[in-house]
Amino acid sequence: MCYDVSSGLRALIKYAKHRHDDPDKIKNLEKQLEVWRIEEHRHFHMNGFQHQPLMVFTNEAPDKVDFFKWGLIPSWSKDEIAAKTLSNMGLNARVETIFEKPMFKNGIRNKRCLVYIDGFFEYHHQHQNTYPFYISMKEDIPMILAGIWESWTSKITGEVINTVGIITTKANKLMSKIHNNPKLTEARMPAILSKLQQDLWLRSMDEDLLKNNVSQLLLPFPDDLLKAYTVGKLKGKSASGDTEDAIKKVYYEELIGFENE
Repeated sequence: MCYDVSSGLRALIKYAKHRHDDPDKIKNLEKQLEVWRIEEHRHFHMNGFQHQPLMVFTNEAPDKVDFFKWGLIPSWSKDEIAAKTLSNMGLNARVETIFEKPMFKNGIRNKRCLVYIDGFFEYHHQHQNTYPFYISMKEDIPMILAGIWESWTSKITGEVINTVGIITTKANKLMSKIHNNPKLTEARMPAILSKLQQDLWLRSMDEDLLKNNVSQLLLPFPDDLLKAYTVGKLKGKSASGDTEDAIKKVYYEELIGFENE
């Protein structure tokens, strides 16, 4: 699954040019991102259960950058207790059941979004130990994930809270080798979109066309467009925390040769 990511580490122009090709739109987006950079939405390692904001572009405002809390809360959530529980359940949404699950049905039909990150972390299991890997785009460009979003209004404060969930799909060959948790029935990975696919994901369409596009777009991403390497511990006393060390390559003697298998 996808519970740990890095976000906001690249040059602003890279995000702007990855979202748009039009010079005016690129310039406008850079200005929006400057405000974001000042507000320090920048993370070397972010865990989903912290419910930090992720960079998104929604189907309702495709040219505007927003920051929604990670962990989908459906609009019908009845109170704060239910919202907290659902938010932890809504970090990821499986593509295979997204049209049937009550908390995801409205999002996939009406509220799709792009989630921009720099990379994500996944754990490899070997000899009763776990080893964190960092996965990013081979060309050092932003990674676009398919997401769904919702707006929920707090019954106590009246605050409108925008939240987002990341869609997952079956793992490709690379991720199947890394994400080998013996407790899971199959390896998973986030649904990654190419630059050319992102506007199609946001486009309004009827349900038959939507289901067809979902089946065509949200497939295991090509292995050869990704890179992966082991990093230091992300949990426990020796964890790097939200620092640059979180994405630095660390070699584990017992895994030497793993990437070349």
